Amino acid sequence: MKPVLAIVGRPNVGKSTLFNRLTRSRDAIVADFAGLTRDRHYGDAVSEGREFIVVDTGGFEPSSETGIVHEMARQTRAAVAEADAVLFVVDVRAGLSAQDHEIARVLRTSGKPVVLVANKAEGMSESPALAEFHELGLGTPHAVSAAHGQGVRSLLDAALEGCVFEPHEAAGVDVDKPIRLAVAGRPNVGKSTLINTWLGEERLVAFDQPGTTRDAIHVPFEHRGQRYELIDTAGLRRKGRVFEAVEKFSVVKTLQAIADANVVVLLLDATQGVSDQDAHIAGYILESGRAVVVAVNKWDAVDRYQRQMVERALAQRLAFLRYASVLHISATKRQGLAPLWKAIAQAYASARAKLPTPVLTRLLREAVAHQAPKRAGTVRPKLRYAHQGGMNPPIVVIHGNALEHVTDAYKRYLEARIRAHFELVGTPLRIELRSSRNPFDGERSG
Repeated sequence: MKPVLAIVGRPNVGKSTLFNRLTRSRDAIVADFAGLTRDRHYGDAVSEGREFIVVDTGGFEPSSETGIVHEMARQTRAAVAEADAVLFVVDVRAGLSAQDHEIARVLRTSGKPVVLVANKAEGMSESPALAEFHELGLGTPHAVSAAHGQGVRSLLDAALEGCVFEPHEAAGVDVDKPIRLAVAGRPNVGKSTLINTWLGEERLVAFDQPGTTRDAIHVPFEHRGQRYELIDTAGLRRKGRVFEAVEKFSVVKTLQAIADANVVVLLLDATQGVSDQDAHIAGYILESGRAVVVAVNKWDAVDRYQRQMVERALAQRLAFLRYASVLHISATKRQGLAPLWKAIAQAYASARAKLPTPVLTRLLREAVAHQAPKRAGTVRPKLRYAHQGGMNPPIVVIHGNALEHVTDAYKRYLEARIRAHFELVGTPLRIELRSSRNPFDGERSG
């Protein structure tokens, strides 16, 4: 599971600037979900090979009791609760304020590691102005300039010091390991119902596996001899010997579960259609390279017209997941679950498929013979041979000359032919183009 850093502080101290600085490896917002626009921003970040999630919050005013400011404070408290460490940002140039003291008091009682970030400290790393922030009782302030990147690396070293980083293991490398399966989706689409239906059918003893961050729950179970490990995103909690399903939506848990899974079941609600939030989650699944199965729940609760509207919305909003199987199920009535298991197994097998180099090269040459890439001026790209560059998702590396001129449309054409031959369903397929360098290029100018 990726560690989580929450950025908090009063308004206009540079929290968003620091967020953008930390997430520079992926400048797109990972989860700008509906209903959370005024509070938390989520993004992926990488520092020296360490992957983590950053949460940007609105201006924190703990004492506010009404209005949008109160809602922002509530969301900030939630971000602190789900974080591994907190970056408390203050403004060196504006100096210490009463609001800073109030925020510090709240953070001291949170029980979370807090790193004090003295922002806007360009050229002030040794300034006496930093001394007054010791009053907050949160240790030595780290002088940084989020706008210019000064001091950010040492800040991250301090913030991530106590965090545990687990390298993501490629699916299928060890056949003895269970398939990690995540169920993701919006609140109230039936994630908990589906999970509990599976557990009830299999009659297995499920337990909370200790040692996972933020009480993320890994539930082991078995289906027809295949072992699975369910990575829960639905807030499943154990109460005595009975599992209590709580539909509590946590963006962080969803992102972590997707990143840690081998296969993701994207659960939709037929009665609610396909929303922007569904598309956001689907986009993150694609970006993470996870195998995916789309399951439309509550299919029994909609009429023919509603079913047609759902199908149309799927084709429009989730067009980028056209490679995924779409199943219609009813978790409460246990309808469609057998085909769902089949699709999960197929997606997992496709994600770890072996693509022999001779076959890939033959497919490449047949594709070029059928439809050659377009010329770019006087140059026509030459695609010579292909080999597999990785799994989960499968990566096909194509070598040749002038491949920088190959269009995205032609790459999609090649992908479709490779998919069709190997029957790859439910997994992204990435194509990398590598042009050969002419060894005489450097000598011509001499």
